[in-house]
Amino acid sequence: MLGATLMTFLTAVAVRDAGNTAAEAAIGGLTWSDEFDGPAGSAPNGSKWKYDVGGGGWGNNEQQYYTTSTSNASLNGAGQLVITARRENPANYQCHYGTCQYTSARLLTADRFTQAYGRFESRMKLPRGQGIWPAFWMLGADIGSNPWPNSGEIDIMENIGREPNQVHGTIHGPGYSGAEGIGAGYSIGAPFADAFHTFAVEWEPNVLRWYVDGNLYQTRTPADLGGDRWVFDHPFFMLLNLAVGGYWPGYPDGTTQFPQTLTVDYVRVYGYSSGGGGGTAGPIIGQGSNRCIDVPSSNAVDGNRLQIWDCNGTGAQQWSFNSDGSVRALGKCMDVSGGSTADGAVVQLWTCNGTGAQKFTLSPAGDLVNIQANKCVDVQNVATANGSKLHIWTCNGASNQKWRR
Repeated sequence: MLGATLMTFLTAVAVRDAGNTAAEAAIGGLTWSDEFDGPAGSAPNGSKWKYDVGGGGWGNNEQQYYTTSTSNASLNGAGQLVITARRENPANYQCHYGTCQYTSARLLTADRFTQAYGRFESRMKLPRGQGIWPAFWMLGADIGSNPWPNSGEIDIMENIGREPNQVHGTIHGPGYSGAEGIGAGYSIGAPFADAFHTFAVEWEPNVLRWYVDGNLYQTRTPADLGGDRWVFDHPFFMLLNLAVGGYWPGYPDGTTQFPQTLTVDYVRVYGYSSGGGGGTAGPIIGQGSNRCIDVPSSNAVDGNRLQIWDCNGTGAQQWSFNSDGSVRALGKCMDVSGGSTADGAVVQLWTCNGTGAQKFTLSPAGDLVNIQANKCVDVQNVATANGSKLHIWTCNGASNQKWRR
């Protein structure tokens, strides 16, 4: 999406692996999701999504101004998110070409959720019309310190209105960005705007695979890059947006009707499970409380202190035990604050970094031990109530230190 200027593809319509519906990546349990439950007209969950705002063209000569208004992004009360592009300018927004003609929304999980590897999937119904450009895509989480395209981009689904029956999947990186993006298209016999469809990428080390409605239509590996660098080896965040106009889709004309809507039924992310990487995700249940280790509010911000909560099957409670000793949920690691080994040191969520503060083991006796400190994950004050916080403590065999999968 960032580099979609005059988009060209090495393969115009994908044929490699087409029709293969078998999932080849080692995909684990659910790590993050948004089912978009909530009252009609309410804003998306702020603990999961933030907004990009503005009308600077976004590198593609786009015509819309992205807002935070529920007029442009809101829940519909039926378990769906609706992103709406409108021909309007209610607040005298100024765009790169002058007074803006359109508004829309762009949501992203940056600073909320990132993950390397796994399955990233959404079920959605696309808009239609000349100049309309919906996208479900990902950017490298290090983009702030490692500017695009070096940080990488994975376009899971893009559609341009003049191609109503076709979607595209693309990667961008150093030497293969913008017009040189590497990707392919997938076509069906009717407009994508006529019904809901599921779009997904499965990502494992050195392999990316694209699916539409379970049909594998494209596979990319470092061998496709002609010697350029493969940058898909670190956490990415997700974006959902509905653009109006741009170099690639062209611009609205007299046939384009407004408003146009991108309706999103869900977004779900699954972990990567492999003997060399992650384990299958699942709950960690306290034997004393019968409650699950939980990331409060499903907020993957660094430093969010872990708690126990009624088990509910959400990604905030899906933990994978990995071969590197890490215990992961929501794309981040269980961590002892500051690398402390002292009794009472806080157990929190933190960006995975491979330090001893993030290495744990679950013993047959049910002790969840931080290996560096040789101390147990413990529910503070032997509490059993929802919201009770976790820290490490000298292992003593008490019920508030006993856990099971």
